[in-house]
Amino acid sequence: MTVAVVVPTFRPKINELLSLVASLQAAGRPVLVTDDGSPAIFDPALRAVADLGVTVIRHERNAGIARGLNEGLGFANDSGASWLLTVDQDSELPNGYVESLLPWAISGVGVVAAEHIEDASGSINYPSRLVDGQVVTEEVIQTGSLWSVAQMQAVGGFDESLGIDAVDAAACLRLREQGLKVVLAPDVSFTHHLGNARQVRIFGKTVLATGHSAARRTTMVRNRLKLAPAEFRQSPVHAFRTLRRVAVNVVLAAVVEEDRLAKTKAGLRGLLPGSKR
Repeated sequence: MTVAVVVPTFRPKINELLSLVASLQAAGRPVLVTDDGSPAIFDPALRAVADLGVTVIRHERNAGIARGLNEGLGFANDSGASWLLTVDQDSELPNGYVESLLPWAISGVGVVAAEHIEDASGSINYPSRLVDGQVVTEEVIQTGSLWSVAQMQAVGGFDESLGIDAVDAAACLRLREQGLKVVLAPDVSFTHHLGNARQVRIFGKTVLATGHSAARRTTMVRNRLKLAPAEFRQSPVHAFRTLRRVAVNVVLAAVVEEDRLAKTKAGLRGLLPGSKR
């Protein structure tokens, strides 16, 4: 089974990016790096990656991660790959990572992801259940995930109108609407830094304060509300859980994070019709 890889970048750190790409190449995977409008100061990092023999696409204008992910789908299709691994520039994958996902990349599955994500704040886990011998969930983050090229193309790819926030959630929703599963590979993990996240205890429960900037708060709320009607039709339980998480995150931004006032205002702007990203 052939797997291609896309690494969307924005202001990449040269050593971090080179290490990631070199490890992917060593595993024999065709790799595409697509940059979302980084300033010229980051040219050395992208040139160094190109010198490794990797295809690099440069964009002058920042348009969000979905564009790069769709370029990855096209790259995978042109490479004859049936699955696409999407990896953020700051993610760290253990040896044999793709091989640990492939047994679950079967008919009826739209995307396979690691069961656990190791963040600087601690281990992050998805709500899950066992269905027909598979560990399934409703949505996964795109980094470290293995997407069916044919199925993603069939649902129209990643939604570029969302920019960056909830792009992966929207893709999982579309796959689930087609009766496809979002599957977790048991006991598989990788390292990824989710914003400036930290875990806090509230009423005896551990919740994640993401630490995202005020600039991101508006689209995080807006995009989730945009998806909410379709989410409720597909899975009311998941939709309610998602909106509850968004609400908690807005509250945490106003209570325990830095720039509290700016983040609170930004989150509230996401409730307004026609708010811009």
